[in-house]
Amino acid sequence: MAQTAPTKPTACLALADGTVFYGKGFGATGQTVAELCFNTAMTGYQEIMTDPSYAGQIVTFTFPHVGNVGVNPEDDETADPVAEGMVVKWDPTEPSNWRATEDLKTWLARRGRIAIGGVDTRRLTRAIRQQGAPHVALAHDPDGNFDLEALVAAARGFAGLEGMDLAKKVTCAQGYRWDEMRWAWPDGYRRQENPVHKVVALDYGAKRNILRCLASVGCDVTVLPATSTAAEVLAHDPDGVFLSNGPGDPAATGEYAVPMIREILDSTDLPVFGICLGHQMLALALGARTVKMNHGHHGANHPVKDLETGKVEITSMNHGFAVDAQTLPAGVVETHRSLFDGSNCGIRMVDRPVWSVQYHPEASPGPQDSFYLFERFADAMARRKAVA
Repeated sequence: MAQTAPTKPTACLALADGTVFYGKGFGATGQTVAELCFNTAMTGYQEIMTDPSYAGQIVTFTFPHVGNVGVNPEDDETADPVAEGMVVKWDPTEPSNWRATEDLKTWLARRGRIAIGGVDTRRLTRAIRQQGAPHVALAHDPDGNFDLEALVAAARGFAGLEGMDLAKKVTCAQGYRWDEMRWAWPDGYRRQENPVHKVVALDYGAKRNILRCLASVGCDVTVLPATSTAAEVLAHDPDGVFLSNGPGDPAATGEYAVPMIREILDSTDLPVFGICLGHQMLALALGARTVKMNHGHHGANHPVKDLETGKVEITSMNHGFAVDAQTLPAGVVETHRSLFDGSNCGIRMVDRPVWSVQYHPEASPGPQDSFYLFERFADAMARRKAVA
């Protein structure tokens, strides 16, 4: 019986150490360079690809069924995909979900993002864990023509995320109002028509669902660019200040964000709440330091212990830098800690309503383990106004 000739690879992933993975390309064609990470979530590939915190990164999905529910506009966390590309084990199948409006391959191609399937993602994930997040070049050519030496050289030439300020790349160009609340059956996304708290959210790469969670606890949200000054924040006369998630090296973004946060803390008694990069910005402003992690935390199954209540939350995480808890100054305490590796996941000031967490309470992996953080923020603003 005649044998079918092997299919020529149409995509390849080249690591800076010279390792090359071949596969089947889909989405956009071309080439991109980035840091490679892996995400262990079983759902949410669309939210992951549109999470601004993935700027400068290509995501390896450890769960093989990627693309099976298609995509739809409601699940975008920002207007366009931000992750540079994706790596999956199996070629995406046709979507089978009543909410799907488009298949993943078409969506990626239309949005200019490269993907590769047919990769041994278990081997790749082990390499990332053992060696740290590598610099890579990902190429997709339908004709299968690749200059491997040039791809490896491109991977080696990638500057890396350390020292890189990516918040300016993903932040909004100008301020805007937000009033959309969390999705709820049967109406979907409703509008906040009776807000009670004015919140300014600093956009270092804010996810839409974080803003929805703020609106859902009664906040009238004004989103401002990452480079906004304290005077511009206070000009809105807020009841509280929120520091959003985002990508890149917190120390680099802190060059302009930390002085603003310090001025807010020094000149007001406003409640301040931070998530992810916002957590790191707050820690830097309070005098702590951040460090680059070996391979970071990316997934929807990360157990975090609340050190003050003993409660364990199942959380969603996406970060490659962490706050060094050993550098927290007097008057600031660690509130949450990862049960995977003991890294810091939350801090608060002892005598003020100022706190932050490293994980994503809006992402619902628990599914509602961490919503209390938004309610705590609203309660802090209500108490401040009650004694004013």
